[in-house]
Amino acid sequence: MARLSLESIVEAVNDLPAFPTVVTRVIQLTDDPDSTAQDINNVLNQDQAITARVLRLANSAFYGYTRRINTVTDAVVFMGFKTIRSIVIAASVSDILNKEMAGYALEHGELWRHSQCCAMAARLIARKAKFPALDLAYTAGLLHDIGKVILNNTMKESYIDVVERATQGEIPFNEVETEILGFTHADVGSQVAAKWNLTDQMVEAIAFHHDPDKATINPKLTAIIHLADAICVAMGIGIGVDGMLYPMSANAMELLGMDENTIESVINDLSDLLVDQTTI
Repeated sequence: MARLSLESIVEAVNDLPAFPTVVTRVIQLTDDPDSTAQDINNVLNQDQAITARVLRLANSAFYGYTRRINTVTDAVVFMGFKTIRSIVIAASVSDILNKEMAGYALEHGELWRHSQCCAMAARLIARKAKFPALDLAYTAGLLHDIGKVILNNTMKESYIDVVERATQGEIPFNEVETEILGFTHADVGSQVAAKWNLTDQMVEAIAFHHDPDKATINPKLTAIIHLADAICVAMGIGIGVDGMLYPMSANAMELLGMDENTIESVINDLSDLLVDQTTI
């Protein structure tokens, strides 16, 4: 199969929408120190579907609030602007990530499950590593595989070739993507993140989540997403064919001050959360 242009794939995809106007406005408000909880509530109330998802996630076991959060205003007051921003982004992309990804051997809902798992694992790792931006880690974990949504149709055509090469050559799946397609889902995902005007460190974390040693803007964030992804793959959550031969970077573990015991602790904590996780 002839190699395709990365730019042409990103530009040609019409079925991956930009962030809804409501989400873009919430992101702007959460960056404005003069905004209030009522401002965010007023904007979110324009989209009842996203509002409902935000409240379901805010009341999930992941955030662990003992009292029921019934309104967006309550959620903002109790959880803060940064957490609300990450929840709103999660709510807005759930439909996109919830589709079947036949090109990656992922059934309906599996990519969303894996993305949620990676987001939660990233937040747990960030806390243990004393990384200051927990919600940045959560959002980067959530979006790390967004490139698969775009490459899905292309991968359907190349699926047999990619799987055969990965299994026979015993090389990591992302290297096979590069060999056969000319780029990886991580490359495409970083392009999408840039088009959505996400931060450079977020774009980098998505681009290098399989190659964390290449990160220069925020190496710790990229290391967190790499380890979170590897943990979810090891747990067998939404891996598809991408789960074959996925090495965990020793350098990423060292950078974050983590060892096998810490990783095991993350897996145990994550397992408990996944049992009670509310799907949005």
